[in-house]
Amino acid sequence: MNFKKHSELEGKHAFLGASKYHWLNYSNEKLAEVFLSEMAKEKGTRLHAFAAEAIDLGIFLKGRSTIALFVNESIEFGMSPETVLFYSYNCFGTADAISYEEERRKQEDGRYKKRYVLRISDLKTGKTQASEKQLMIYAALFCLEYSVNPINIDMELRIYQYNEVHMYIPDPMEIIEIMEIIKEFDEHIETLKKEA
Repeated sequence: MNFKKHSELEGKHAFLGASKYHWLNYSNEKLAEVFLSEMAKEKGTRLHAFAAEAIDLGIFLKGRSTIALFVNESIEFGMSPETVLFYSYNCFGTADAISYEEERRKQEDGRYKKRYVLRISDLKTGKTQASEKQLMIYAALFCLEYSVNPINIDMELRIYQYNEVHMYIPDPMEIIEIMEIIKEFDEHIETLKKEA
């Protein structure tokens, strides 16, 4: 038999595909819930791509929406969008926006001191409440990849969600702890790979 060619669909998966067979047991309500969730994920992916392009081009957005706040502040801080932070093939991630630069900061005595500042921002377009833990992992990955001691820098981690900005300044010891966990778990995974 000569099967029909559907080259435009190769590598793609249908929502009602065979590999995701659980939909056979869905009610109409469950089908709608799962479908709308998938649509929201797709929209989130597109919004992230749009935000990255706007940041790259230096195009400020009007208004106080989540995406406008994220794009505008990322441009103001000179951040790089969609930046991969790599420790190993077992542990890496993509920061929505990141910058690392030297700044002059005014101290209590009125004098200025130079200090490096790591800023990492995360754009959240979904309904699930975000956690700063994801940003802390990015900070740990940055410090591991670029051999930076978290004690020697300032960090500003921001979550953009619900038309608001939440800034978190982590304790450097929290980042060091995550760095140690990454190293330990990465080593353990490599051992498991050799034994498999």
